[in-house]
Amino acid sequence: MEFLIELFKVVIIGIVEGITEWLPVSSTGHMILIEEFLHLNVTAEFQEMFNVVIQLGAILAVVVLYFHKLWPFQRKVKGFQGFIKRDVWDLWMKVIIAVIPAAAIGIPLDDWFTEHFHNYQVVALMLIVYGVLFIVIENFNKKRTPAITDFSQMTWKMALAIGAFQVLSLIPGTSRSGSTILGALLLGNSRFIAAEFSFYLAIPVMFGASLLKLLKFGLAFTMAEGIILITGMIVAFVVSILAIKFLMSYIKTNDFKVFGYYRIVLGILVLGYFFFIG
Repeated sequence: MEFLIELFKVVIIGIVEGITEWLPVSSTGHMILIEEFLHLNVTAEFQEMFNVVIQLGAILAVVVLYFHKLWPFQRKVKGFQGFIKRDVWDLWMKVIIAVIPAAAIGIPLDDWFTEHFHNYQVVALMLIVYGVLFIVIENFNKKRTPAITDFSQMTWKMALAIGAFQVLSLIPGTSRSGSTILGALLLGNSRFIAAEFSFYLAIPVMFGASLLKLLKFGLAFTMAEGIILITGMIVAFVVSILAIKFLMSYIKTNDFKVFGYYRIVLGILVLGYFFFIG
């Protein structure tokens, strides 16, 4: 019975991960906050690894939904030229270039960021600050026509600049998707391009982060730990598919301001909650 309760907690955590990973509201921030209310009966080391590796389920949702856009090969038509999708290779090069800044800073400083910034004060502050930024930038964009409406128009220099914005997401509460979307919007990309590029950037970033956490933790899982991890990943995968479809449908006729308002309200509630119980 106790293990079923643990699995129920994992399902809730997987739902939160699947929703918040792709909406610009900070999945890491939500995961830190949810730990205040749902405590898994696991070691601190497993909990730290679980919070990162559960994201692999979310990543598989992107791979499944956008496989037709991400697979760089096609059936051979006329020689090698017909076998290679040059536009897809170009997109992948831009993704690789864009993840360099986050990798260069995040890999050596991962433990430092965890030690100094994984707390409710930082999460709440970043939720509010980036909530305000979303509202301000979307109001500013009302007067602009997006210059980039197709990935072929995005230069490698612009991809690197968007990757620099992604570095900001190393601070919990910022949101990886939120920082990249804001950066892409500021640089003149359409909402569709900004959102999709944030999805693609997540693939190498999250695979890399998950691999590091797995190597650090080791592969000596107990059966219970393995079931918990797999369950969380499966739930995150299913919910992520729904969340991604929702977001791409939503921004056809709406902007990102609603997420800005959500972040501000949540940040204030978090501060109020910990102020009164603290």
